[in-house]
Amino acid sequence: MHAKTRTGNSGHYYIDRDGAIYQYVDDDRIAHHVREHNPHTIGIELVNTGRYPEWYRSDNQIMTEPYPPAQVDSLVQLVGELRVRYPTISAIAGHEDLDRETLAAEDNPAVTIRRKVDPGPLFPWDAVLGLTGLARLGLAP
Repeated sequence: MHAKTRTGNSGHYYIDRDGAIYQYVDDDRIAHHVREHNPHTIGIELVNTGRYPEWYRSDNQIMTEPYPPAQVDSLVQLVGELRVRYPTISAIAGHEDLDRETLAAEDNPAVTIRRKVDPGPLFPWDAVLGLTGLARLGLAP
């Protein structure tokens, strides 16, 4: 079983399913949202069930909740605002692109799973990239 840590994981922004945007960490502060990339990234978290509550079970590795249009629209809007503030932003990535760590599944240690799989196959990458003008960094397989 994997220990549930209380490490203070955080993102700079959270976008709810209805498109509401919440900022929890100022842009000039480091948020703890993806290993080894925190100091040079702005974390935007999209509310999604993902693999909850069985994140690390071998039989629960497919994300099935689609991203609502209002949520995607707000993401595009937020990225546009961030690009105005920070003109050097040229790429966007998901956790799945940056956190490539694998671990043993909690229900079957013989099975290896990815630690992070979001935003997953239902995320509309083509639309987001087209509307933001950004490249996707570290393409997930």
